Amino acid sequence: MGGEMIDPERAADGDVVLSWEGREVVAVRLPRLSASLDHMLADLERRHGRPLAELDRRTKQSVVRALEERGAFSLRHGVETVAAALGVSRFTIYNYLNREGGSGAS
Repeated sequence: MGGEMIDPERAADGDVVLSWEGREVVAVRLPRLSASLDHMLADLERRHGRPLAELDRRTKQSVVRALEERGAFSLRHGVETVAAALGVSRFTIYNYLNREGGSGAS
């Protein structure tokens, strides 16, 4: 998801500091949620070996299902971002979500 490990002494508000046997050993800086969606899209593109917009309809539907399972559509502008990456309209994304019995994105 794009987190970064940093020295615990450099930890800022919002970082997660992990301890082992009472001693702080590492801090994890989590990415912004919008960056997480970018990471998810890049990962799916790598897995499919080509730009997501070049995938066939059935594969795009499976990408939308995978992204829904990962919470991509709970992010602000998630539908728009995914639609742009897939080269389809927002309406198409909503159709894919509804077809699969998805929770419906907002």
